[in-house]
Amino acid sequence: MTASTWTPPTAGERLAILRRAKTIAVVGASSKPSRASNFVLTYLLSSSTDFEVWPVTPNEDEILGAKCYPSLKDLPAAPDVVDVFRRADQLPGVAREAVEVGAGAFWMQLGLHSDEAAEIAHAGGLDVVSNRCIKIEHARFNGGLHLAGFDTGVISSKRTRG
Repeated sequence: MTASTWTPPTAGERLAILRRAKTIAVVGASSKPSRASNFVLTYLLSSSTDFEVWPVTPNEDEILGAKCYPSLKDLPAAPDVVDVFRRADQLPGVAREAVEVGAGAFWMQLGLHSDEAAEIAHAGGLDVVSNRCIKIEHARFNGGLHLAGFDTGVISSKRTRG
């Protein structure tokens, strides 16, 4: 086995990926509000972003008013970013499909990583991001973390324990 040639992108490189992106395919999108993919999809479809967002799931026809596509191959064009919410063992297959459709970047959501998927996507010429939430990264780079609930705006003089 050869050593990995992929290295995680820097913050500046992640910012560049998001700035180049016009279209984002969300693989594993869910209509259930309790799912992280639904939360991210809500953010990406909000007025906070200018992306054209394509939910990818064979289980739904529409989520949050956006038409769903059963697979990446069914999208109207190659997505600039493929944002993935799938189990780690399914990531290599999604990476292969992302390469096949000519995606620009393969983005594994927070808590997800697969060395094999990263290598497949990297070897296929895609930018690869792993274990990062695209919503958090977009909000962080655009001063919108308060919209995502991470910056409460509360300033306190109380000491925290621990």
